[in-house]
Amino acid sequence: MRIGELAARAGTTTRTLRYYEARGLLPARRDDKGHRAYDEADVRLLRQIRTLQDFGFDLEETRPFVECLRAGHPEGDSCPASLVVYRRKLDELDALIGQLQAVRETVAGQLERAERARDELAAESQVPGGPEPVCELGELTR
Repeated sequence: MRIGELAARAGTTTRTLRYYEARGLLPARRDDKGHRAYDEADVRLLRQIRTLQDFGFDLEETRPFVECLRAGHPEGDSCPASLVVYRRKLDELDALIGQLQAVRETVAGQLERAERARDELAAESQVPGGPEPVCELGELTR
C-alpha cells in the first residue's frame, strides 16, 4: 500500500509517517517506481506506536516496542527492552500519582480551612453587632 492509504488506515497523516521514517521507526521501503511501499505489519506497528503515545509514552520510548515487532514477536512488548520501558513508565506514573496526592491533600486542607473560616464568620454574624459576612465572589457577579 502507498503512504496515503497507510496514513488513513492508521489514523494519522502522511507528514507524521515521513517523520517516523526519518526517526527510523517506520521502514523506508520503495517500490519499483520509487514510491514508499507498506504492508499490514506497518499498520500494526503504527497502531502500537499510537497506543503507547495515547498512554503517555513519548515517541522515543516506543522504539523498543517497534524493534520487538520488527524482530517478529507477535506483540511489541514481550522483549526485554520493552519491559524496561514499561517499568520506567510505571515508576514515572507512581511519582506523578504521589505528586497529585500531595496536591490533593493541600487543596483538601485549604478547603477545610476556608470552610472553617466561613463557618466562624457566619457564627459571628449571628451575634448582635457582629460583622456582616462578605463574599468577594458575590461582588464579582453583580
